[in-house]
Amino acid sequence: MTPESEDRTDARSSGAPDSSPAVSVMLIVPDADAAVAWYRSALGAGQLWDLGGVAGLEIGGAPFFLHEVNPKNPAEASPIQIGATSTRVELFVDDPDEFIRRAVAAGATGGAEVEEHDMPWGVHRQGGFTDPFGHRWSVGDKSPLRAFPR
Repeated sequence: MTPESEDRTDARSSGAPDSSPAVSVMLIVPDADAAVAWYRSALGAGQLWDLGGVAGLEIGGAPFFLHEVNPKNPAEASPIQIGATSTRVELFVDDPDEFIRRAVAAGATGGAEVEEHDMPWGVHRQGGFTDPFGHRWSVGDKSPLRAFPR
């Protein structure tokens, strides 16, 4: 763990706001309670909070959020409602094969098999699945998270 990540961990556990930027996704789902249960059980997500219809979750410290479909806001529809998605959730883990296997065993639809891709920084292993709520996930190793010389 780096000193910076220790600082972020200490800030999160103490309730103090973290001053570093964070990027996350808000997944629109038809049933927030069912989605929270599935992501916790199938993906091992931890629950940060639940406001009833809106919930904060995390996988290995990476936060993501769920929001139940709101008929008063047609600009935010679930992939199941519109029959498509324009966003892919990217997740980087130590063992993409096992993570995808666990998701599929819990009801996700398998996507691309984990393959090795030659990238400028070296080999990157990645595959994917679609969760029961229509969101596409790409799951790979952590190799793209490191800086590499140009």
